[in-house]
Amino acid sequence: MREKKSILELTTTTCEDYRRRRKRSLILLCDNVRSLHNVGSFFRTCDAFLVEEIVLCGITGTPPHGEISKTALGAERSVAWRYAEDALSEAERLRGAGYELLVLEQAHDSISLGDFRVRPDGRYVLVVGNEVDGVSQGIVDIADSVLEIRQHGIKHSLNVSVSAGIALWSLSEQLSADADI
Repeated sequence: MREKKSILELTTTTCEDYRRRRKRSLILLCDNVRSLHNVGSFFRTCDAFLVEEIVLCGITGTPPHGEISKTALGAERSVAWRYAEDALSEAERLRGAGYELLVLEQAHDSISLGDFRVRPDGRYVLVVGNEVDGVSQGIVDIADSVLEIRQHGIKHSLNVSVSAGIALWSLSEQLSADADI
């Protein structure tokens, strides 16, 4: 019979130890995400995949907030984050600092997430957008790549925190192949 891991076996590190660990060269930029539940989910996902930092922009909620903590389960304390008022300005700044700008959005020239390959020495910013309007057009316009999660059902989109989780997992799996993480 298979035995599930206990909660003690799953608790592998302290918050302080986690903060000292080397992170992947991957940042999540949130462009005007309105749901605090989604923000909490971003923190938990970024904690799981050793994402360098989360940048919360515009109307996106920030810790400390009970609704974020309820979903993040403490990851809002382990994952580095900061607030930037304007997502486009922050995207331009990060791009100028040598990060490749990856926008998760449905566009006519998007690349299937499954077909996208990272460079081993690459530094990446994944941009996710508002639950209704998506990523701001100005950011789409300056993106190095627009990535799309191909879907086959009658709905045209996934929840932004689900999409971010899929994309962060895909990117982090590729980045970890060449990193000692």
